[in-house]
Amino acid sequence: MNAALLVAALGVWAAGACVDLAAGPSRLPARVATFGAGFAGAALVAALGVRVTLGAARTLHLGSSLGTGEAILRLDPLAGLFLTVAGALGCAIAACLVSWCRPDGRVTSRGTGAGFLLLLAAVVVVFLAGDAYTFLFGWEGLTGAFYVLSSVARRNGAQVRAGWATLVLGKVSGAALLIGFLLLAGAAHSFVFTTWSTVQGSTLHAAWWLLVAGFGVKVGLLPFQGWLPLGYPAAQGPIRAAMAGLAVNVGFYGLWRFLGVLGPPPVTLVVAVLVVGGLTALVGITFAAVQPRLPRLVAYSSVENAGIILVAYGVALAGSATGRPRLVAIGLLAATLQVLAHAFAKSALFAGSAFFESGEGTDHLDDLVGVGHRYRWSAASFSLGCLTLGGLPPTIGFVSEWFVLEALMQEYRLHDLALRVGITVGGALVALTAGVAALCFIRVIGLSILRRSAPRPRPASGIGVWGAGGLAILALPTLGLAAVAPLVIRYLAHGLSPVVSGRLVDAARKSPWVLQPVYPSFSILSPSWMYVTLPIAVIAVAALVLAASRGRVLRMRRVPAWRSASGGVSGPDHYTSFGYANILRHVLGNVLGSSREVVVVGSSDSERLHEASVEVRTSVVEPVETYLYRPIEALVLWAGRQAQRIQSGRLDAYVAYMFLALVVLIAVVTARP
Repeated sequence: MNAALLVAALGVWAAGACVDLAAGPSRLPARVATFGAGFAGAALVAALGVRVTLGAARTLHLGSSLGTGEAILRLDPLAGLFLTVAGALGCAIAACLVSWCRPDGRVTSRGTGAGFLLLLAAVVVVFLAGDAYTFLFGWEGLTGAFYVLSSVARRNGAQVRAGWATLVLGKVSGAALLIGFLLLAGAAHSFVFTTWSTVQGSTLHAAWWLLVAGFGVKVGLLPFQGWLPLGYPAAQGPIRAAMAGLAVNVGFYGLWRFLGVLGPPPVTLVVAVLVVGGLTALVGITFAAVQPRLPRLVAYSSVENAGIILVAYGVALAGSATGRPRLVAIGLLAATLQVLAHAFAKSALFAGSAFFESGEGTDHLDDLVGVGHRYRWSAASFSLGCLTLGGLPPTIGFVSEWFVLEALMQEYRLHDLALRVGITVGGALVALTAGVAALCFIRVIGLSILRRSAPRPRPASGIGVWGAGGLAILALPTLGLAAVAPLVIRYLAHGLSPVVSGRLVDAARKSPWVLQPVYPSFSILSPSWMYVTLPIAVIAVAALVLAASRGRVLRMRRVPAWRSASGGVSGPDHYTSFGYANILRHVLGNVLGSSREVVVVGSSDSERLHEASVEVRTSVVEPVETYLYRPIEALVLWAGRQAQRIQSGRLDAYVAYMFLALVVLIAVVTARP
């Protein structure tokens, strides 16, 4: 039955890709059929994920017909857990695409639908791979899908650059994994994952570093985060949600899988993951808070969430390095809950914003003011995603961040000073990140989505039934998963059982509706009761304010709007969508490299300067891109120009080059002892 579901899903996606490549995006039936195939296949994958998570592990041997060794598919609860999430997200995103693609001109390039379906298939192959060949086959397929989706439109030079950045860093990720796999396979004399548990010593430590680096590139770990704010905005519409919320989970899956396969990691790696993860989170949310364009803001938020997840994963690594299974359980549970929160919330942000960005024809926050009153469904989904990523109750983001902070508080149980310092530093960075994230997303909701603007006509085309259903599948779990968090943890205990004992993970349920951080009598939380207590508290406070003010709080007062204490200032009497970001730009100026310029707008006559308005323009510098990637790019281009000198086009010159290379190779080989 499981094999039949898998074959059916892959077959449906293959048929949908053929329709897209044959008919192209010019015909509506072809567009709907392509993304409808994505929905049908994802539904089959979701059903497969539930069956595999709750069932016994199975291995499918595909043979060696490709000549690359025996291909193995491993259907165990960990793969089932990630398949469940991927299937649910795939259904929702495909449904949004069915509605979003209906107006002509939105899907402009042949291959967009095929790239989306290739992405879904590659994700499933990675989750089910039981050997190095199959895993790398799916991994490279995903890199190709990312390149296609980020560069297929090629409307401007920025999209071309984004496609190349996505491809290059994807190949860097694949290269790191390939070298790590070869080290492990050479030591274990097998390419099957289950045989690698016997590898020890320096080979194991080197492989750990390579695998964490390879998976870290995919999820956006510092300093490899540069492709996310370039690649995500270059994709079209809700496809960004598939890249950011669905496909990025392959990196986390790889980290989870090899934590259960390999032996204890080196302590230096654990400390590096904790510190670099914390820095990644802080850098990501800092740059998100000062972005004027919505897609880049959401992309940098993905960097932030990747950092938080990796800090929690670092706690699990610390438990593995010191032989403390409970620490592994709490770290992995916290990281997995954060993965769930990020997956649904980030997909809701990108899918919801796709409708009002396309309707308004812009992605600049100041131009999207008031969209919450014209695009109610998509704005509601977007707002719930913001609340979740801001870590505010009663969303699943609040529950996951609570678990992350509780996991970081267990550092006193360790005796290794380096690990304790690493967890402390990571915890401080995560706490600071959480505060900035709340400011960032509340600002976006209040100053862009919900703020009133000048009356505008409602959009001609709505989101439709499919779009509304897809957005509901993405947005409602941000609340629903928190309401039934104990049941979610019970399901996660099944899914994480190949890595850590399900009994230890399930120990987070102190009682049917009360949670604790795995360790008994440490602290408790009941997300389910928040849905009862929070409304009661709001009603009680409102009644107290109304009684204390004797009803005056409800009276409307009309007063002149406050503009400024300075003369000659004109313009709207409200904050822009960039409001409240000046604090970050000044406090973290050394990180952001922020600069400010005051420009006179409206008059160039010095005698009438008092009638002009002024505009303050600010800019920030991305330090990793400016001081790391651009020098490397310049060096590579210089080397390419130098290499062009040997391309004379003469056959005798090329033969001479080959002869010289052969002589050097023979000299090196004979010189070896």
